[in-house]
Amino acid sequence: MFRADDAGKLILRLTLGMLLLMHGLHKLMNGIDGINAIVIANGWPQWIAYGVLVGEVLAPALIILGVITRVAALVVAVNMLVAIYLAHGHQLLQLTKTGGWILELQAMFLFVAIVIAFLGAGHYSLGGTRGRLN
Repeated sequence: MFRADDAGKLILRLTLGMLLLMHGLHKLMNGIDGINAIVIANGWPQWIAYGVLVGEVLAPALIILGVITRVAALVVAVNMLVAIYLAHGHQLLQLTKTGGWILELQAMFLFVAIVIAFLGAGHYSLGGTRGRLN
């Protein structure tokens, strides 16, 4: 039976997962030297830079599949908070030339991840509706 709320959860998961995964695959193929530089410049240990691959490759893949979705969504949310803090903190109050918030994309990733963490994967997922983590 078709369930509109589960279809909406699927669309939300696919949207966040696919868009964020593209960013992660770019970093996977081209390296994370830029992330390393930002992390080191902020006095953080270099190994933290590899967290971007977890937050932008592994977690989005899990969200797309609908496996341990709530945990993966929280990983994405933390990843986005760290990215905003380290790389975009100076832009918090800036607007684009057309009047939009310069951090619209980062905010969308962050808040959609939070929504998915609350809603879960829904029925149309590999994990189904079993368990609190999905």
